[in-house]
Amino acid sequence: MTQRLETTPPTAPDASRAPIPAPAALRVVPDAKEPDLAAAELAAERFLEALGIGTDSESLRGTPGRMARAYAELFRPRPFDLTTFPNDEGYDELVLARGIPLRSVCEHHLLPFVGTAHIGYLPGRRILGLSKLARVLEHFACRPQVQERLTKQVADWLHTHLEPKGVGVVIQAEHTCMTLRGVQATGATTMTSTLLGLLRSDARSRGEFLALTGLPR
Repeated sequence: MTQRLETTPPTAPDASRAPIPAPAALRVVPDAKEPDLAAAELAAERFLEALGIGTDSESLRGTPGRMARAYAELFRPRPFDLTTFPNDEGYDELVLARGIPLRSVCEHHLLPFVGTAHIGYLPGRRILGLSKLARVLEHFACRPQVQERLTKQVADWLHTHLEPKGVGVVIQAEHTCMTLRGVQATGATTMTSTLLGLLRSDARSRGEFLALTGLPR
């Protein structure tokens, strides 16, 4: 899945007042066709029947439709505006959003993995609306994924579109493909990280970020 970017034009300033720089907004829209829920429901019914699970009972009759709608929701990120503002004060310390809830689907078994993400950056010319860090995470999590790729996609995307001095992303998640099946390692979590710019090359900045996210330095 790719994204389509649409620049929102800035609002014209009021000539009677001192001009205030308008926020810049980048419209992020999932570039994917609408799901065919009817076809997905039929496939889900056949899938259950192939596994020996009939759908004739009252409690299971609606299950194929619910499955289709659930996976459509899991694979469809919401559009959002990546809103940034001028860094007028020249703020140059770490901005970190901790404990952002994460849910995605393992592309190998189509089972969920859930956890939290810590996303931080060192501002450059612009700062980011804080909720947008969670929006970017959701944008890349709403598709079949592997955690390693997800971590790097979020970091690379912010590094490209925000142009900060550094970006750091840490994700810790529990994969049900590992805890509910196979090895059944209940309670096991996987941690991944991507550091770019000064958060990778500058020891002080890297140490501060890793300390705040709980990773060993």
